[in-house]
Amino acid sequence: MISYIDTYKDQFGVEAICRVLKQADRGFITSRGYRKATTRVPSARALSDSLLIPEIQRVHAQNFSVYGIRKMWHAMNREGLHIGRDKNARLMKLAGVCGRRRGRTPVTTTSPKAPDHRPDLVQRNFRAQAPGRLWVADITYVRTLSGFAYTAFVVDVYSRKIVGVATRSTMRTDALPMEALEHALTTAGRIHGNQLIHHSDRGSQYVSLKYSTALAESGRVSEQSEILMTML
Repeated sequence: MISYIDTYKDQFGVEAICRVLKQADRGFITSRGYRKATTRVPSARALSDSLLIPEIQRVHAQNFSVYGIRKMWHAMNREGLHIGRDKNARLMKLAGVCGRRRGRTPVTTTSPKAPDHRPDLVQRNFRAQAPGRLWVADITYVRTLSGFAYTAFVVDVYSRKIVGVATRSTMRTDALPMEALEHALTTAGRIHGNQLIHHSDRGSQYVSLKYSTALAESGRVSEQSEILMTML
């Protein structure tokens, strides 16, 4: 709040800003309180932070701006700046620096080369009146010591139950989403009727001829649009 007043005091005046802020839900500060805050002697912690933050930025830049909290803590100690790990983390946040995670981030949705003209029957209304009326499908990944593991899900929207799942080291259609679909269809054959909509994103695995053929042969209605894993 102090920095906000410092920014706009020449334009609106301290008293006017404080009158407006007094009516805010997040509290207020009086013009007298502002002047006390700006003339108060800085605390020992504030002085220490002002000296250490430039050092944090310097050490981080010298190490190619990739060090995280743990490595920065050791690097600061090697520089003779002995601070605790929690304080190091707090100062890194104040300095606006952070570590860089190793490895690539996999892309689970690859757009197909050919356009997909199937209708969107859901229109972002992810609700169902009964089990077996709407399935949603997607692919996610988990980072492991040996690499990325990809998992395909088929979820019944009504119960939010995973009716089909498969995990593989590849996202190939025949190795991952097809296996999850076959698992779901096996379950559906016992407990569901024939009024079922399948909903997925526009990833190449789901718009492929093999996947679409499997849906058609199962007697389900195949449709697509964007679906997020957060609804799981």
